[in-house]
Amino acid sequence: MKITILTDNPQSWYCVYAQQLADALMQRGHDVTRVYDAVHIPEGDIALFLSCEKIVPKCIRDRNAHNLVVHSSDLPRGRGWSPLTWQVLAGRDYIINTLFEAEDAADAGWVYLSHGMMFAGNELLPEMHAIQAASIQNMILQAIDAPANFEFGSKQPEATATHYPKRTPADSELNIHKSIADQFNLLRVVDNERYPAFFVHMGRKYTLKIEVEDVIG
Repeated sequence: MKITILTDNPQSWYCVYAQQLADALMQRGHDVTRVYDAVHIPEGDIALFLSCEKIVPKCIRDRNAHNLVVHSSDLPRGRGWSPLTWQVLAGRDYIINTLFEAEDAADAGWVYLSHGMMFAGNELLPEMHAIQAASIQNMILQAIDAPANFEFGSKQPEATATHYPKRTPADSELNIHKSIADQFNLLRVVDNERYPAFFVHMGRKYTLKIEVEDVIG
């Protein structure tokens, strides 16, 4: 099959994993193209929109038979921004990735497959991203290896849809009156470079960075 992988944010954590997925697809004999802007999507069989921030218009989606998106929530619950982060903050260790067809409305298309991820509860963001990327790759390969998957699926029930808002750097603020243990999930999901943890005290803003130094016990 002729497959295109679109990642429209050059700063996305997924960019390095997108190449690993491309390599896995090429090893299976598929013709794979990577693009970074939807306007460059060629005609083909499948376009994969992975870690994308923009809605791809129908005139471009029509270039491929299927336009697939992976969202890290049990759709239609958890549409919107940063679903993995919001669920970790809610204390969830089991999170579902959903593979669905792209439509004009964000995260609202026909659902084909889902794949669960289990976290131990002590992973930091890069470690969670590695688990997330492996789940995404496994699900996409499963779907493409058995094209009959695209003959089945389900429509998302709008009545049960929920939405996550877009996170901002301000969402990484720690509460100086709470313990580290109480705020550990927030520390887990911060990005040390793009949106680091911080707190404000006595009129000054202090930035914290978190990383795993050693495994104890």
